[in-house]
Amino acid sequence: MPDDAQDARLAGYVRALFAPEDETLEEMRYEIARKGFPEIYISAEQGRLLQVLLAAVDARDVLEIGTLGGYSAIWMARALPPDGRLVTLELREERAALARDFVARAGLDEVVQVRVGDALELLNELDEEDARFDVVFIDADKERYGEYLDWALALVRSGGLILADNAFQHGRVLDEESESEAVRAVQAFNERLARDPRLVSTVLPVRDGLTVSVVR
Repeated sequence: MPDDAQDARLAGYVRALFAPEDETLEEMRYEIARKGFPEIYISAEQGRLLQVLLAAVDARDVLEIGTLGGYSAIWMARALPPDGRLVTLELREERAALARDFVARAGLDEVVQVRVGDALELLNELDEEDARFDVVFIDADKERYGEYLDWALALVRSGGLILADNAFQHGRVLDEESESEAVRAVQAFNERLARDPRLVSTVLPVRDGLTVSVVR
């Protein structure tokens, strides 16, 4: 059996056993496609992994950079205690509106706050509000991953987590001569995680690669 076929079967096994989607998440994926939004959300098994990581650090306050339709936000919010909160940042109002709709359908509108605007400006606003977080999940424009890391280091508590999706760029991180700005940015991001003395980091080879960093 080809390795990719076996990998797909194993992912399906994990998804069925540990991360079955409910009707809300299934409908959200349908709506994202129907509206013509990019279908670049995390997988269900990644959603479950995020829940495990949040539980491991007893997360109560979570920041997500990059909302899209709210798929990952719902997975993470469901891992929080009743008094938890998740702030998610989205550039486009039409995507934020979809996220708010499905967050409400999931019964999480008291937990999840969707903020709309340029992420760097919104991060500055959060800092001015003295907001601090247990976990930051980065899944937005790859070209600014380095800047998002700077903000995450400022906003995450000691012992908290900085997580980022698409660390492999579909294998393109191996291309040392890539001309893609996104690939080069992710390569630099990964190298910073590996060397920064303030972090203990690795990449989990789940789907397109998830970086996991513990703030010392």
